[in-house]
Amino acid sequence: MAKNFISVIIPALNEQKYIGRCIDSLLKQTFSDFEIIVIDNGSKDNTVNIVKKYKNQNVKLFIERKKGVARARNKGANYASGNLLFFIDADTIASPNLLQNYYELFSRNKKILAATGPIKPLEKTTAKIRFSYFVVSKICVPFLIFFKRALIIGHNFCIRKTIFIKLKGFNENYITYEDWDLSTRLQKFGRIKFVSNAVVYTSIRRTAKWGIIKYLFFTLGNIVRYGLFKKPKSDYELIR
Repeated sequence: MAKNFISVIIPALNEQKYIGRCIDSLLKQTFSDFEIIVIDNGSKDNTVNIVKKYKNQNVKLFIERKKGVARARNKGANYASGNLLFFIDADTIASPNLLQNYYELFSRNKKILAATGPIKPLEKTTAKIRFSYFVVSKICVPFLIFFKRALIIGHNFCIRKTIFIKLKGFNENYITYEDWDLSTRLQKFGRIKFVSNAVVYTSIRRTAKWGIIKYLFFTLGNIVRYGLFKKPKSDYELIR
C-alpha cells in the first residue's frame, strides 16, 4: 500500500447531492500528500456511482453495510495508510489550505495528538444560525479544549493514527456524540489543538429542518446525558 502523510476519511450515506463537492474541494487542496477514503454506509441513491468516477484520482471506495457513522469512520481508518487521519463528512467542503494547515501543525509539534478547526455554514442562512455556528465552533470548542474538556466535532477532526489505534477509534455503540466520547478518552494522553485557520463549510440541512431552538435543546440535552450517564441519545436521523 502506498504511503500518504494524511488519509482523509469520508463516511457517506445517500449523499449524492454533496459527495462530489466534498471530494472536489479535497482534490483542490494546496497540500498533495494525501489519499481519500470514502466509506459508503449502504446508500440507496447515486452516491457510490459518483465516487467511482474519481477512482483514478487516489479516491478509494469501501462499503460498510452496518449503519453508523462511528463504524464507517473506523472502517476507513482500517484501510488508511497515512500517519494522520483526517475525518470530514460528505456534506462538508474543505477550505483550500485545510490539509496544509494540519500538516504544518503536526509536523511542527510532535506532542499534539489531535486537532480540530472552525465549522461554518455551507449554504446561505439566517444571521441567527450563522451566529450559533460561530459560538459553537469559534468560542465553545476552543474554550473546552483550553480547560481540558475537549469537544472535537467529527467532520473537522485530525488525529495521529497511532493514538487512534491505541484508543480503538470511535465507540460504535454510539449513534451520537461518538466524537465527544473519543475526545474525552483522547485528552488523557496528550494535547489537542484548535487550529483557527483549518476551516470547513458544512451543510445546515439538519439545523434548517429542525429549527435552531430544537437543535440547541437536543444538543444541550445530549451534553447532560453523556456527562452524567455516558449514554448519548440514539434517536437521531442518519442523514450522512
